[in-house]
Amino acid sequence: MVSDPIADMLSRIRNAALARHDRTEIPASKMKLAVAQILKDEGYIADVQETSGETPTKKTITIVLKYGRDRQSAIDGIKRVSRPGRRVYVRHDRIPRVLSGLGISILSTSRGLVSDRDARRLKLGGELLCEVW
Repeated sequence: MVSDPIADMLSRIRNAALARHDRTEIPASKMKLAVAQILKDEGYIADVQETSGETPTKKTITIVLKYGRDRQSAIDGIKRVSRPGRRVYVRHDRIPRVLSGLGISILSTSRGLVSDRDARRLKLGGELLCEVW
């Protein structure tokens, strides 16, 4: 069992992008699916699909990675900020800008998972899950 499933997901995406794989599969959960959907909406991955495994309890999420010219990955870096050992919470006016606005942060708020731009617009603070650039 993994103690930090979000960090495991981010590591699988990072490793697949570095190895230039077309897709990667991760065990499914609602939070991982929401993170993957935000990455798709922001243009960092091409597609996300939830598939059922051999039993109904073993669902997986298939993430199709996105590449540019010369197989350059759309994700240059991905970093877990808030960990189980050190939770990081921010107010809406203190949300950090990733690479001066070129990257995104994903926050867990009272309205679900949102990107940093949406959190600033909605004036929502919350737990700073990860940064992607």
